[in-house]
Amino acid sequence: MNDDLFNWDDANILHLAEHDVTPEESEEVLLGEPMEMGQDPRSLGEERWSFAGETSEGRILQVVITMRNEKIRVVTAFEPIRRIKLRYLLSKAGKL
Repeated sequence: MNDDLFNWDDANILHLAEHDVTPEESEEVLLGEPMEMGQDPRSLGEERWSFAGETSEGRILQVVITMRNEKIRVVTAFEPIRRIKLRYLLSKAGKL
């Protein structure tokens, strides 16, 4: 895990585990070439952004982040619905 760039603690690590996602997978998505999906409208008082991208193993994930103490904090990450996966793959192929 990259503690210089990311804000990790037990709370967000355990939350990711509930979705079968590791911190490393989330970092791979964000440090790769993710598709920005815009601000997350469900955020409660803090700005959150959603991204879709791929891990080094080819797993497509949706990752929601916020900024805390000038670091990226992964709020959640999960396998996106099929429509989001397709949109990401079309974007990656240059067809969007």
